[in-house]
Amino acid sequence: MPKLDPAWTWLRDQAWPLWLEHGVDWPRRGFHECLELDGSGCPSTFRRLRVVTRQVYVFAAAHEAGLPRADEAVELGLSFLRRHARQADGGYAQRFNLDGAVIDGTRDLYDHAFVLLALASAARVVPPEPLRQEALALMDYLDSGLRHPQGGYREGIPASLPRRQNPHMHLLESCLAAWEAFGEPLFLEHAGELVGLFLARLRDPATGTLPEYFGEGLEPLLTAGRHEVEPGHHCEWAWLLDWHRRAAGPLEGAAEAARALLAFVDRHGINPALGTLRDVLWSDGTVKEPGSRLWPQTERLKSEALRPDARPGGLARAEAALRRHIEGAPPGLWFERLDPEGRPLPGPAPASSLYHLTAGILVARHA
Repeated sequence: MPKLDPAWTWLRDQAWPLWLEHGVDWPRRGFHECLELDGSGCPSTFRRLRVVTRQVYVFAAAHEAGLPRADEAVELGLSFLRRHARQADGGYAQRFNLDGAVIDGTRDLYDHAFVLLALASAARVVPPEPLRQEALALMDYLDSGLRHPQGGYREGIPASLPRRQNPHMHLLESCLAAWEAFGEPLFLEHAGELVGLFLARLRDPATGTLPEYFGEGLEPLLTAGRHEVEPGHHCEWAWLLDWHRRAAGPLEGAAEAARALLAFVDRHGINPALGTLRDVLWSDGTVKEPGSRLWPQTERLKSEALRPDARPGGLARAEAALRRHIEGAPPGLWFERLDPEGRPLPGPAPASSLYHLTAGILVARHA
């Protein structure tokens, strides 16, 4: 049975329509990076690949929900990817000016994962066959150019350190979405490989946590014998492990790993005064960054909605934490960051966070 009716109503009736009207740069055929809460628009002088791709995902979901013109926004985003972002080597540039000219040609693994998600999402709106071919070409590009000899993928081209779990997590998400969209076994095989990497190399069984940063050989980077963890990513991995189980069947150790991630969140990740997920912790449970960002609250919605050991009221508490970022903001916008006392910090609403809101609310609503 669908859940989260207030959050869903806000997303459908306020956020999506506002961003379709004011977050799409219709004259210049792109997407704005953010919207100021005072109604003054977007001050950014550039566009990022990840915003283009995430907005394709958002408006594909909005189109499925019946939002007029959302399909036009999806087609606008696909056109931007094909005309401006995709380069002759098969990779995608990272940053552009407002007219679409490339100003940073870095090939970033994290952003390429979202290109795959955009292609898979757009298949719900436009004919899928060209998108399937583009998705297969993208995976070939990643496998031929960004594979790391010590496991997983490089951060990008040029290569950089530290290595991170985050791009691999989003590549898993995108491979699962591409499997559902196109039915190509290659995508499910890659998803299984990424889950295997998580179980064997990325997670830390001793603490039940997921380190964020790694050295060249995927060894966790330590400070005083401990590593950084982000509770929001713990919740996100729990959701993805469950998605992979539903797509491919259970993998040994995956359910136990997900329970450990969420148990750590339960013990250490929630600000008891606000009920919100904290930003960054150390693996011993102490707080590194005590504030609250919007996106971890949306990932908590997913994990609370699907966890087999769900506690009474857990989803309602997660929704209440999300509302702290929405209530008091202009309709369709939000406070991206709260301080440890729950006060909104100044700043615009980033377009990239609409992806998190859309995914979190829809996944939890239909879990």
